[in-house]
Amino acid sequence: MEKEPMMTVAVYMGAAIFEIAGCFTFWAWLRLERDAWWLLPGIASLALFALLLTQVDADYAGRAYAAYGGIYIISSLIWLWLAEGKLPDQWDILGAAICLFGAGIILFAPRASLS
Repeated sequence: MEKEPMMTVAVYMGAAIFEIAGCFTFWAWLRLERDAWWLLPGIASLALFALLLTQVDADYAGRAYAAYGGIYIISSLIWLWLAEGKLPDQWDILGAAICLFGAGIILFAPRASLS
């Protein structure tokens, strides 16, 4: 049974939050010299990210991952703004819009069903 498009977007957004937060813990550990204990919630967050991506209604993993890329880019720019205090510029926004449009085509284009 197919999931509603809004549910798919919600799953992708949740996955993006967990992926970015998990990756940030490694950034904080290596680049911001935080304690290695930061890695434990990061590893758990990355595992939840991977689990969420399995919930996307797609016939192929590669297509689900490709479409996720657009959501990840938007989410990364939101992280840049809210968590790091740097407002995305017009080029960030234009690039993200192009990627999101492409992700929508990949995910929601009509396809022949598998037999």
